[in-house]
Amino acid sequence: MPRVRVAWRRAAAAALALVLPLVFCAGALAEPAVVDVNPTPLSVEATPSARPVVIGDGTEVLVPPDDPAALAAARTLTGLALKTRGLRLRVVVGRHATAPGTSIELLRQPDDAEGAEGYRLVVAANGRVTISATTRAGLFYGAASLWQLMTPDARHGPVTAPAVTILDRPRFPWRGLLLDSARHYQSPAFVEQLIDWMALHKLNVLQWHLTDDQGWRLQILKYPKLTEVGAWRETPGDGRYGGFYTQADVRRIVAYAAARNVTIVPEIEMPGHALAAILAYPELATQPGAAASLRGDWGVFPYLYAPSERTFGFLQDVLTEVMALFPGLYIDIGGDEAVKDQWRASPAIQAQIKALGLANEDALQGWFNGRIAGFLAAHGRRMIGWDDILAGGGLPADAAVESWHLDGALTAARQGHDAVIATDPILYFDHRQSDLPEEPPGRGIVVSLADVYGYEPAPGTLTPGERDHFMGVQANLWTEHIRTEARLQKMAFPRAAAVAELGWTEPERKNWAAFVQRLPAELARYRPLGLEADTSALEVKADQQIDPATGALRVSLSTQAGLGQIRFTTGGSAPSATSAIYQAPLTIAATTRLRAAAFEDGRALAAPIDQLIGPTGPDRRTSQELTLCTKKLALNLESPTETDGARPVYLIDIMNPCWIYPQAELSGIGALTVSVAPLPFNFQLGADVTKIVLRPPTTDQGELEVRLDSCAGPLLASAPLERASLTSGPTTLTIAIPPVAGRHDLCLSFTGKRLEPMWAVGLVQLKAGVLAMAPNTGATP
Repeated sequence: MPRVRVAWRRAAAAALALVLPLVFCAGALAEPAVVDVNPTPLSVEATPSARPVVIGDGTEVLVPPDDPAALAAARTLTGLALKTRGLRLRVVVGRHATAPGTSIELLRQPDDAEGAEGYRLVVAANGRVTISATTRAGLFYGAASLWQLMTPDARHGPVTAPAVTILDRPRFPWRGLLLDSARHYQSPAFVEQLIDWMALHKLNVLQWHLTDDQGWRLQILKYPKLTEVGAWRETPGDGRYGGFYTQADVRRIVAYAAARNVTIVPEIEMPGHALAAILAYPELATQPGAAASLRGDWGVFPYLYAPSERTFGFLQDVLTEVMALFPGLYIDIGGDEAVKDQWRASPAIQAQIKALGLANEDALQGWFNGRIAGFLAAHGRRMIGWDDILAGGGLPADAAVESWHLDGALTAARQGHDAVIATDPILYFDHRQSDLPEEPPGRGIVVSLADVYGYEPAPGTLTPGERDHFMGVQANLWTEHIRTEARLQKMAFPRAAAVAELGWTEPERKNWAAFVQRLPAELARYRPLGLEADTSALEVKADQQIDPATGALRVSLSTQAGLGQIRFTTGGSAPSATSAIYQAPLTIAATTRLRAAAFEDGRALAAPIDQLIGPTGPDRRTSQELTLCTKKLALNLESPTETDGARPVYLIDIMNPCWIYPQAELSGIGALTVSVAPLPFNFQLGADVTKIVLRPPTTDQGELEVRLDSCAGPLLASAPLERASLTSGPTTLTIAIPPVAGRHDLCLSFTGKRLEPMWAVGLVQLKAGVLAMAPNTGATP
């Protein structure tokens, strides 16, 4: 397989070298061009144009007769033009362009040099627009690129397309997203929407994570309890929760994806992440007694399938139905995080290991994987799994590996296995993408759009032979903490556009500044497609610092992307394209309402910030604006309890719930108000649970402690949690503090005897004056 792929790439490159001089025989007149196309094409050249190429209502889209691929691409283009530009293009079947004026023609060219997914797009001076390709995929991608040329802004009406010639093909054959439907269920309609959005980014693989400890989402006719039992769970805040995809749903979605050149790779987890299946069919378990109540937990569970003939019979039955639904080459078995404590504790399994002549439990998993791989191979399929499957050895030669550890991909390639790069944290899109307080729940590390774009999936240390085994790149939408479809699309986009460029564009063609320049148009295209993307890369952030020399507060404004001009107001009015331009840090001498946004071409790139800033710096901070004392397992967690119709979100290190309020101005401060909330400790951590920091309490329910200058510093104040423990939602504690002058770090942490509940800080506010109450009671007067 890799050798065939490499041969194609080398042949395409050689053919392209021959084609380019012929295409650009006008040489002296042709110049490299920059176009608003994502991902960046392989080659773009400007062509001389005596007049603009205007595409408007009635422009004809010509397709040859008896070419359903060209007709499908034409209908995709006309649908997009109507939805995003308001233009009614007209599809004409069976003739070439003859009349004067602009026309668009789609052609199949079997000898095109761009390969299976490549295309050639020519916008010519005579008003003729031609898209040619060898395959259906190439025509589709050419149509998608032309649509991008037609939508350089959010306006409706005719558009002038640049006269260019684009020759294009992908860098990697696997350009994917993983959708985790096991932890949280998405509707079939949303899955189809996601496929639409992927296809327009030239992403071509959807890995569908359909089974895990928390849910079994795929109907298996021979085993109805998998969905009757395994598709539903009880969760805090949601009660009975779940759903599943019928086989009719899946057939429709698979066909929908294929029409958009997206292959769906189903992931059926084994031997671990199996609790949902074991609860449905307990005879598959290594040990009896799996608890249904645990399915609302997150983390790494100890429940594994027993490596028995009964289990293999079950899995082969399941995979037989899976293969009938998903016609693609690869079937994913997961294989990750198989904690083998139960296998170690089972005398029968230990005897099995000895009888098979295996070294240990890892080798048993390797044997397990080999049996499944052999079954798939006998049916013309290839096994793929996470790089954990390398640990046991004995992996069949044709098995492929997805690497969530980069060294896993390197090991796989060096052993001769094909590999897909899907590494944590950069390609784990459940990580928040900025440190702004409004970010959706997810993992606590920030993985920005720039982080994703700057990632190189194929390290320079690879030999040519090893590099040939790198099939591509994939970002993963794990949904433990992505509860809604609205949040899922924000976590995916626009970072998925950056992943598309990682997978499509050769490294030397990538340019962060150019990518950012195209971003506003990209976001504008999303909206009429029903895609509400995250805009944090374009949002203004205000950082406040005290000048150590003067004691004055200085506020710096910035955006992640660095695009456009930041304009601001300090009088309460909304910023506009004529507001003051931010050029240097602002000195705040009095309480000020600061509003700011970045502008490009007279338009705001994102919603403005609106903050009340005092001359001594921030007197209140949310948990996201505090600093975590440690980041052992940082999460941006949503409370299961609603407050005013919303669920509060808390940034917390679950291994050490502890926060720093940096450099708080305490002069004249007599109290702190701290919003605290009890969160469920619903995490499976195995032996790591013993590493969670529990500080000794002085009362049964524990206390909130505030220490001065460091977490080992003197105790400044504390408040008992007894009153707060009586409610499931947030409680505001008011804590008197003794007089302290100057700026100091404040360390906030909790004491307690148990892990449940897990206390979180939501908001800390400094209060001036002397508190008229008994100190440190935790009660508000």
